[in-house]
Amino acid sequence: MLLVMTTVSNEDVGKAFAEKIVEARLATCVQVMPRMTSVYVWDGAIQKDDEHLLLIKTLEEKYDELEKFIRENHSYEIPEIVAVRSERAADGYLEWMTKYLR
Repeated sequence: MLLVMTTVSNEDVGKAFAEKIVEARLATCVQVMPRMTSVYVWDGAIQKDDEHLLLIKTLEEKYDELEKFIRENHSYEIPEIVAVRSERAADGYLEWMTKYLR
């Protein structure tokens, strides 16, 4: 199982993006996290923006397709796309994920 993270500009965008990802069967669940402040470097200057984090739960075999989908549909020029492998997950949860995504 992978946990994939990306950020979006606001909650409405996040909810719509999350729904598209799940409808496309690229993830079983996408959580739209509350507003946070991101501090980052862009064009040589430090920037500060309010964003929402999407926590996307998927299988390793879906990653390439998910990354492509995010890149093609995201409003940011270079969207954050970071994946972390889960070391463990409940059997029932993994079975549910596998059944939905395959």
